[in-house]
Amino acid sequence: RRTQEFERAFAAYLGVRHCVMVSSGSTANLLMAAALRYRSTDPLEPGDEVVVPAVGWSTTYFPFSQCGFRLRFVDVDAETLNVDPAELEAAITPATRAVCTVNVLGNPTDFAAVRTVLRTAEGRHGRPITLLEDNCESLGATYDGRQCGTHGLMGTFSFFFSHHMSTMEGGAVCTDDDELAEILVCLRAHGWTRNLPDESILVGRKNPNPFHESFRFVLPGYNVRPLEMSAAVGLRQLEKLPRFIATRRDNARHLQERLAPVAGTFAIQREIGSSSWFGFSVLVAPDGGHTRDQVVGVLTEAEIECRPIVTGNFARQEALRHMDHTVAGSLAGADRVHDHGFFVGNGERDLRREIDHLAATLTELAERSDPSRSMAAGARP
Repeated sequence: RRTQEFERAFAAYLGVRHCVMVSSGSTANLLMAAALRYRSTDPLEPGDEVVVPAVGWSTTYFPFSQCGFRLRFVDVDAETLNVDPAELEAAITPATRAVCTVNVLGNPTDFAAVRTVLRTAEGRHGRPITLLEDNCESLGATYDGRQCGTHGLMGTFSFFFSHHMSTMEGGAVCTDDDELAEILVCLRAHGWTRNLPDESILVGRKNPNPFHESFRFVLPGYNVRPLEMSAAVGLRQLEKLPRFIATRRDNARHLQERLAPVAGTFAIQREIGSSSWFGFSVLVAPDGGHTRDQVVGVLTEAEIECRPIVTGNFARQEALRHMDHTVAGSLAGADRVHDHGFFVGNGERDLRREIDHLAATLTELAERSDPSRSMAAGARP
């Protein structure tokens, strides 16, 4: 089967034991959250607290809420867009059972700092805290030589058509935990046992009679299986992925070079580890002479498409009124991203011409507010 073939190939690419392919990155997050309820050791219960960064995608958060967990929002470092380790340390409470980091727009989280925080918190509160990883925006990024999506107990990925590799719709959950891998497989398809091995960690020895075993349901599962066609496309895309990532990084280097003269006005994301540069975020300086919305208007007139950075500060989104949650601190970094940030896309082809157009447009804007800047410093003729 193509799905199993893709799962083996993708797990090998990441250097993990298990990959479970699903229908999207969002359903990957759903299975990751749900699987925490059913592991045999230290399962999470409804009402348990999961700490999440305030900048992420909507379905970073919804699955934890839908599984009955309480979300606790923590601030991000506006320069990296990822969780601020100092804020994380202050946010963890005795009720915290898990922390889900988000590698935003290709950029790895500072996992060394996060692990230090978790070890300290575990010692203080006397219970383990599970590290999870939403890596749906950061396939191919590495931290300390290790693939992002493999630093926690589970990591999730998206293969949507605008992402680093595409199966049109598709996603995956990866883990080194054998029991969790079986739980994920079971949850993926109705909660039945038919896709589990004959000697199963989850259910023991299966009934050899398929009449009974094929319709045995042991978990309250979903139907989030991928298409075989998606897996077949994914196998071909995976062969091209190293080249795709290299090109995205080349594009990023070109943008960094072009925007360096106006970095005080338009700051792009500060890289941690080796980013796979999903897109290019820009923070507009509050004293730069233009608001973010004015800059977006100019870019739109120049036919440069841009959008908010992910969902901005998700703690300001209306959906939260339906979700059990708390907020740690002021979320000043997330507010800065929300009020002053935007991002433009990146891709797997050479975008130097488009980047030059973006850089020239932003440089001209910076010069309007600071005439002392020369055109030669900011833009090539």
